[in-house]
Amino acid sequence: MGHSTVPSPDELVGASAGSPSRSGTAIGGRETAIREWVWSVPVGVDTFAAMALTRVEREQFLAEPHVAALSVECGDGRAPLTVPIWYQYSPGAQLWVLTGARSRKTQLIEAAGRFTMMVDRVRPSVRYVSVEGPVSGVEPGTEGHLDEIAHRYLPERAAARYIDFARAELGEQVVISLRPERWLSADLG
Repeated sequence: MGHSTVPSPDELVGASAGSPSRSGTAIGGRETAIREWVWSVPVGVDTFAAMALTRVEREQFLAEPHVAALSVECGDGRAPLTVPIWYQYSPGAQLWVLTGARSRKTQLIEAAGRFTMMVDRVRPSVRYVSVEGPVSGVEPGTEGHLDEIAHRYLPERAAARYIDFARAELGEQVVISLRPERWLSADLG
């Protein structure tokens, strides 16, 4: 798949010729979006260069309340630990997560000194932003952090219930901050 040709839908979604999916049914929205995008791109257009987001677009997208996938090195020949997580980010600032002080995730992040966050969507277009960088700080989580993250993701009543649950069940929390260093982004548009 070179930059001078438009890949076929099968090349992009990894389906074998004549077989829409391993189960015999359509894979779903992601496959449909990719197939529609591929056939809408004029021949000769450098599609992969054209789909990268600008700095402003990627920072605005990351600032939206997506559930992120956090990945951190595990060592010992294992694949990275990848877990869903809520986060907070404002354009131009550092990203932070609130997580258990004694969790495996926290231990691995402290050992590695860096981690990656990725957010995506499939509608109205397939879009993703991935950001990687060093840990810029670890500090005790506060009631303010808990309140901020809960209200970023949940409506008022659900946020209040989540805060009560977190206080009673989650134990000591820490805020881990990441200084964005490397970005990958795309919109298949």
